[in-house]
Amino acid sequence: MNLNIHGKQMDIGDSLRGHITNKLEDINEKYFNRAIEANVTLAPEGSAFTKTHISIRIGKDIMVMSDAIEPDHYASFDSACEKVAKQMRRYKKRLRDHHERLDGLGDKDFLPARDLVISTSENKPIEELEEQDHTDPLVVAEMTTKIQTMSVSEAVMRLDLSGENALMFRNANHNGLNMVHKRADGNIGWIDPEGNQKTDTLKVVSG
Repeated sequence: MNLNIHGKQMDIGDSLRGHITNKLEDINEKYFNRAIEANVTLAPEGSAFTKTHISIRIGKDIMVMSDAIEPDHYASFDSACEKVAKQMRRYKKRLRDHHERLDGLGDKDFLPARDLVISTSENKPIEELEEQDHTDPLVVAEMTTKIQTMSVSEAVMRLDLSGENALMFRNANHNGLNMVHKRADGNIGWIDPEGNQKTDTLKVVSG
């Protein structure tokens, strides 16, 4: 596992670096042993706290992320690390099944797509906003991505692990495009357009 440890506006000493390395290697060995890369960033939060962000890439396509804010560096990392471990305990068997299924997928199971980053309207003069209403939004970045075929339960797992707010996927039951997203009430929303046969337009999956 390639491990990158960064400190923003703070020094990561040898003791803390060793602590981070040992704990993440233990988690990798205990739960999946397939982590390719892990990134840990610690930064001051306010005047008396430290924020830790952890991202781990497992296998080809799974990202696990967690954040924590605590009064000191060690407590902040340990809290974020425990969140990662908790997610691994929850999804250990399903992750193993996912990797076995992924090994059997071909190109037909991935839909090529464009991933666009659109500029927001914050801090723009009202005159520019009025002009923009009649034109396409400003694209500030464009990347290529692949929409994977999977079950709804697998999509919910990936959404939970990634820390993102939404995930688009191709439903393995009917090959139509679906989306799962985090709702304000704590549940997971599942959007399945009516053209995708046999399923309801909107369902709610317990989070």
